[in-house]
Amino acid sequence: MDVIVINGGKVLNGSVAASGAKNAALPLLFAALLAEGEHRFDNVPLLKDIETTELLLNHLNCETQRAGNRLKVTVNEPEELVAPYDIVRKMRASILCLGPLLARYGKAKVSLPGGCAIGSRPINLHIEPLRQLGAHIEIENGYVIAVAKKLVGNHIVFDFATVGGTENIMMAATLCRGTTVLENVAREPEIVDLARCLRSMGAQIEGAGTHVITIEGVDELKPARHSVIPDRIEAGTLLLAGAITGGDVKVTHCVPADLDALINKLADCGFAIETGQDWVRVKPCDRWRSVDVGTAPHPGFPTDLQAQFMALMTQANGTSVITERIFENRFMHVQELVRMGADITPKPQVAVVCGNQGGLSGAPVMATDLRASACLILAGLVAEGETVVSRIYHLDRGYENLEVKLASLGARIERRSV
Repeated sequence: MDVIVINGGKVLNGSVAASGAKNAALPLLFAALLAEGEHRFDNVPLLKDIETTELLLNHLNCETQRAGNRLKVTVNEPEELVAPYDIVRKMRASILCLGPLLARYGKAKVSLPGGCAIGSRPINLHIEPLRQLGAHIEIENGYVIAVAKKLVGNHIVFDFATVGGTENIMMAATLCRGTTVLENVAREPEIVDLARCLRSMGAQIEGAGTHVITIEGVDELKPARHSVIPDRIEAGTLLLAGAITGGDVKVTHCVPADLDALINKLADCGFAIETGQDWVRVKPCDRWRSVDVGTAPHPGFPTDLQAQFMALMTQANGTSVITERIFENRFMHVQELVRMGADITPKPQVAVVCGNQGGLSGAPVMATDLRASACLILAGLVAEGETVVSRIYHLDRGYENLEVKLASLGARIERRSV
């Protein structure tokens, strides 16, 4: 078992590049199922979730070949249209194979998903829209079983702006008969990137990045070459690592506009932020203010940066209120921060953080999910003494060599096998 060991107290300085976005790469790889032949993807991060996706694609008779951050996916007709429990349980995003398989082959059997236990993320947000496109769907023995002779376009209004649901139905609708209009859709940059890739495959999609997406179905799609967008969550985490240590950190290979919500909050705290075409820099701040944060769908403050921002607020001057509006169980990192000496009062969907620059002590802590693991590492960067973060398999699902990148900025951090 690996752990991350941090000896706090080092100010981070320097430049570091963000990797490709996990949350963009996963739907892009599943979109390959829509067209037989050789697909090429660039800027694909080296992550456990990507490995799990490759396993599932291999099970579906696709061939995958990686060379660094390039991944080639050769799609062949599957011998069976089943996404088994043993693979799907490792990653919730596996459900994204449902729409492409159903649209292309007329049937699919996909295990109910697993992944981080940060909230219910109901599967009906994928199933009900597919039914509106004409699919017959049942859930039996832990599997979603879907059948459709031919999906037919429809006007679908999502109950709320679900990212995964939007992606699944976008992919399915590309091969529908007729026009599909999706309202109240997610507007995340990853949605826009998926639409860009699908258009390069021959799909007719308009409106990605707005509340309404219109898709005119086509008979078939072709393979494409696509470069994954930078990971805005990793970029934000690296900026927060610089901020929490009072350092001067420049994050390159990112899209500053995708980080507007975080940049604005850092500015409210008193940090000076500089941006360029593909970089963001946070400059040293001796004493920063507490600010309140509420998570919201894009372009609001990302739920995937909430835990990391909470670590920053433990070192702020004053009291902040952090409200989690996306996932009901996303405060599991609070008890671990408290173990390190943080003054946090959790309530349903709200955490009150009494800031105190300094005051954290190194301790053994346990990561409970992907973003909680990053939060605890940030806390360890400023804690006095040694912090040991266990269960870092969560971290490896979504961060490419985070400890190496932080070490390059001056952090005393390493991975150890215990």
